[in-house]
Amino acid sequence: MELAVYNIAGKDTGKKVQLNDAIFAIEPNDHAIYLDVKQHLANKRQGTHSSKEKSQLSGSTRKLKKQKGTGTARAGSIKSPLMRGGARVFGPTPRDYSFKLNKKVKQLARKSALAYKVQNNQVIIVEDFNFEAPKTKEFIALKNNLKIYDKKALLVLSNQNKNIYLSARNLERTLVSTASDLTTYDIVNSTALLLSESSLGVLEQLFSTNNA
Repeated sequence: MELAVYNIAGKDTGKKVQLNDAIFAIEPNDHAIYLDVKQHLANKRQGTHSSKEKSQLSGSTRKLKKQKGTGTARAGSIKSPLMRGGARVFGPTPRDYSFKLNKKVKQLARKSALAYKVQNNQVIIVEDFNFEAPKTKEFIALKNNLKIYDKKALLVLSNQNKNIYLSARNLERTLVSTASDLTTYDIVNSTALLLSESSLGVLEQLFSTNNA
């Protein structure tokens, strides 16, 4: 599939790029996307939630009242979960939510997410560019020129660029990533995927390396 290359002024440069069918034209695998996004979100969880059970709660161990003859239910401890201020039954405890996922599944998920973006016409190829200094208004102008200001934009670069990153950092619904750091979650969460010309070669190299 061929796509036109645009510059930061939103003009067609007249150049065309051929997208690799092995990456952008595969049959998307929904389950692989689900697993990769699930792992991404699970790995971000702190898992520090905690509540005290009966054995961890400080308080008197005195029996509150005699066992029989009161006409009410038995009560043996003020730390009982039935008492106000008592312990919690089966409360949350600190845990690690992260889990492992096969590398080939993660690779399939990323390719599937990219394929979906191509199918939905949400991919824009941008000519390689740079900002002389971090300027948020220049990145706003870029989004306006490409008519994606109201969309969740993900710009993928071939390598890190401090000026571009700082220019987009304060903007809502805008994310800048490198091809090597690209995640399935970021792709799925965007509604406009901007790929720099040089990032296409990096993506092809990454996926070909993982297949080896």
